[in-house]
Amino acid sequence: LAQHQTLRNRFLPSLCVSPAADPAVISPQDPTLLIGSSLVATCTVSPDFALRAEDLYWTLNGRRLPAASYSALGPSTLSVALARLNGSRQQSGDNLVCHSRDGGILAGSCLYVGLPPEKPVNITCWSKNMKDLTCKWAPGTEGETFLHTNYTLKYKRRWYGQDNTCQEYHTAGTYSCHIPKDLALFTPYEIWVEASNRLGVAVSDVVMLDILDVVTTDPPSDVHVSRVGDLEDQLSVRWSSPPALKDFLFQAKYQIQYRVEDSSEWKVVDDVGNQTSCRLAGLRPGTVYFVQVRCNPFSIYGSKKAGIWSDWSNPTAASTPRSERVAGGCDPKGGEQNTTLRRELKQFFGWVKKHAYGCSNLGIKLYDQWRVWLQKSHKARNQV
Repeated sequence: LAQHQTLRNRFLPSLCVSPAADPAVISPQDPTLLIGSSLVATCTVSPDFALRAEDLYWTLNGRRLPAASYSALGPSTLSVALARLNGSRQQSGDNLVCHSRDGGILAGSCLYVGLPPEKPVNITCWSKNMKDLTCKWAPGTEGETFLHTNYTLKYKRRWYGQDNTCQEYHTAGTYSCHIPKDLALFTPYEIWVEASNRLGVAVSDVVMLDILDVVTTDPPSDVHVSRVGDLEDQLSVRWSSPPALKDFLFQAKYQIQYRVEDSSEWKVVDDVGNQTSCRLAGLRPGTVYFVQVRCNPFSIYGSKKAGIWSDWSNPTAASTPRSERVAGGCDPKGGEQNTTLRRELKQFFGWVKKHAYGCSNLGIKLYDQWRVWLQKSHKARNQV
């Protein structure tokens, strides 16, 4: 009893207290209200306690409410009027507490003030092994209801079968759920999300999908970036296919993105195809680049959908060779023939950088040899 009395006389603002066997009763008890509502609550002290209405006061979340909002409705009953209530500060409810003059807690009530849930939107799903399914969604345009809101993902085979409920929540974020097994291939599924709280229920639109159309993978592994000999404007990228897809009948395509060390802007190379290596051209000499690769499986067992891109691999860094030309130097002046040749070479290099950008199928072995020779010739300063 002594321990119970001690706990009862302590106010804990982080918990909504509503102790049993209180010396007083608050009415209404634990109401649920819409934001902007008003409330009149009463605290009636048991006749066993020698307390009168003038011996009482109210607090909300530990803050004493002004006496101007009180009204004595009887010798041992005190009311409080709350207007234009804001959303609950905590999903467990706001603490409305009736106190005796010495600060002791006589009774407590939880106020749940918020909004009904909105219809969940943007349901997206993916499968990593063609047997599981992970889905995520958004809680609506606003999202915040100020009340604890439960989200339930449900699914069933289209045209027949019973409703099933997903059990493993928060696997890919706050609004997500994972179905680990017992899914059928070549069968469309209906998937939807139900949101519920103390003020109502909202149901999302139904999404229909086939597991084969939403297969994705882990990012490509073993990404390596290296220099291409002495070529100062190129880097070679190679990687391994995601291990999970080696057992599947599939085709894969890849994408590369890269950026310089001091920039946040990524450049994307789309024309990689299904090869697992690529050469980046047109880069800055003596510059550190970060490179990432991702994979898109498609045509799995004949599926006509494009597949879902994996996450990007972890960034891999490498630097291009530094140019050995002397800063501020200039080549000896030549005749008109040399001037024409220089202009034509400049135009040719510009064309190559523009049309052979990324990972095209153009054979550039001879061009690489020419560039190495050209760089060496600049050192000698006796040839164009």
